Amino acid sequence: MLQASTRALLIGPVIAASVFLAGCGATTEPASGAAAAPRAAAPVAAPGEAVAAGSAVVSDLGAAVDPASLPAGALYRNPTNGRDEVIVGNIAHTALLIGDSQSEPQASWPRRALTGLGYDVFFCGKGGTGFVASNGTTGNYVDALQRGDWHLPYGFPPLVLIEGGGNDAKQGASNEQISANADRLITTIKQRYPGAKLAMVGTLGKGADHGGARRAEVDALLGTVAADHGIPFVSVGDWLTRYGLESQLKDTVHMNGEGHRALGELLGDRLAKLGLRLS
Repeated sequence: MLQASTRALLIGPVIAASVFLAGCGATTEPASGAAAAPRAAAPVAAPGEAVAAGSAVVSDLGAAVDPASLPAGALYRNPTNGRDEVIVGNIAHTALLIGDSQSEPQASWPRRALTGLGYDVFFCGKGGTGFVASNGTTGNYVDALQRGDWHLPYGFPPLVLIEGGGNDAKQGASNEQISANADRLITTIKQRYPGAKLAMVGTLGKGADHGGARRAEVDALLGTVAADHGIPFVSVGDWLTRYGLESQLKDTVHMNGEGHRALGELLGDRLAKLGLRLS
């Protein structure tokens, strides 16, 4: 599976002005006095279109850089929005997953659900973060995207799945903060990937009647935000109790291997019923 954290790649100096060779945690600032990269809305395109996100960029040495010629994992400055984005080898079969520590492990339940539906997975996010929550080095989902803590894939993935809310509940974020930032994130993703299907997964918990009150509240709140945007939503705020999975927790909130497998099957079934299987 693909990661937003990408290895450094050696690409010739002719294109170095428009391709940035760094992991997702690194950002490249223009030199003092240098003109900023142009910013504009991404064009409308079909999901899975690999090169339509921006035209070839002309480097300082005059050579046009065709993003289709770059290797998977390279960072490319998208001329339509001015952001560095990651070249993905098979964007037409890739789901973008934005999430926290529930999604981050390679064998996590959200990733298992997506692969079971036929997708490769490109993950953007970090443990300890959420719609409002940050972990000290990586910002919340919107801030991390805007300042380049992690990078979106270049092109147009057919599906974007947003998961989270647990760290917002833990860190005491208010309903107003969570709603506002979730709204900002969804709006940004819709603008960036206008042809993609979007879906949301709520906050995994035990349910309000079994000690998971705030997590259940955040889960329900995110469901309301998703409904306002017309996005399919899978509520998971009581799944640990509803499906008897508390014994498969490795700590208070994270699953062990068996738990990830069980939740992956459950989530995959829900997403399939929502018509989100890769066609």
